[in-house]
Amino acid sequence: MKDGSARLIAILAAGGFASTFAGRVVEPLVGVLARDFSAAPATVALLSTAFALPYALIQPVLGPVGDALGKERVVVTCLGILALALAASIVAADIRMLFALRMIAGAAAGGVIPLALAMMGDRIPLDQRQVAIGRFLVAVILGQLMGSTVSGLIEGQIGWRGVFGLSAAIAVAGCGAVLAGFARSLRSPGGRLALGPALNRYRVILANPRARVLFCAVFIEAIAVFGIFPHLAPLIEARGEGGPREAGLVLAGFAAGGLLYSLLVGLLLRLLGQTRMLMAGGAVSGAALLTVGLAGAWQADAAALVALGLGFYMLHNTYQVQVTEVAPEARASAVALHAFSFFCGQALGVAVLGAGLAALGQFGALAVCAALILTLGLVTARRLSRPIQRVFS
Repeated sequence: MKDGSARLIAILAAGGFASTFAGRVVEPLVGVLARDFSAAPATVALLSTAFALPYALIQPVLGPVGDALGKERVVVTCLGILALALAASIVAADIRMLFALRMIAGAAAGGVIPLALAMMGDRIPLDQRQVAIGRFLVAVILGQLMGSTVSGLIEGQIGWRGVFGLSAAIAVAGCGAVLAGFARSLRSPGGRLALGPALNRYRVILANPRARVLFCAVFIEAIAVFGIFPHLAPLIEARGEGGPREAGLVLAGFAAGGLLYSLLVGLLLRLLGQTRMLMAGGAVSGAALLTVGLAGAWQADAAALVALGLGFYMLHNTYQVQVTEVAPEARASAVALHAFSFFCGQALGVAVLGAGLAALGQFGALAVCAALILTLGLVTARRLSRPIQRVFS
């Protein structure tokens, strides 16, 4: 890969790491926060929704803003706001304040990874893009891995407030790295945001059947895969197998599977191609969800989440690459709608899985998710095998 592309990936990786680290720190802390704030674990688990839903809802705003004013400028601003929200979380006095700050943090984080993907679409040729995005995902996944694992491992030493302090410091570092990396671009004047053209871009993108398939696909995969994550810590505790430490290690398995995908993406593309990659990703993810549904030892859950991470990124990275090419003249808007769909699915998935666990039990709820993700891989493999249709001339 050319030096310019490698430098771009390195700069964007700093911001991507900070945003995903911030997003994952709460999940292993559900039990601890529930006890400290005298709240039900199911209520505290919705802190994940409080982060994911604003992340999703801000996308239709940030996409046109990035296209008009400059993607680099928006990423730096969002990282700065993220750092402030995380710093304020250190002194949260009650669960309501923490919910409000997680909402601000989620909205700010929403301006980082989607616009980073759009920038890579702008600057990296299509035939190199899946491998490039796969390498960028190393930082994103490491953020997930470190966020969930470090949070669970060090909470006992520094408390949950200390975990938020560490998250804030990482966000400051990420903001500084992106600010320095894009200093030249930030000195140039931005464009002008106009509502009419922004709405027209969305109208044209949504008229494309391929775009609609991609948006629906990530919505469904987010529900099927991510809905269980905030519930894992209480489930593990209820089985008497540990607390935040074990939950953090289980959740780290998902990130480890994503890293495995990042290492293998070039080989997988050569062996499978995008179509068979989608089919295999659905099958691997489905098998992993069934394993978690069996409610065995936490070590078995951790191994299953490694497989789930591998299968998920085989699906998701393929969708990401395809969406960067749906509307080359409005990439930030197209990627923003994609992220909007994905994080709406994540936000809804927590509540859906909560209801599913109550109604069907752990195996029943996750068996439904397994069937859903397997079907998704097969259907999208067929639908996305057709040539890409441009929506702008």
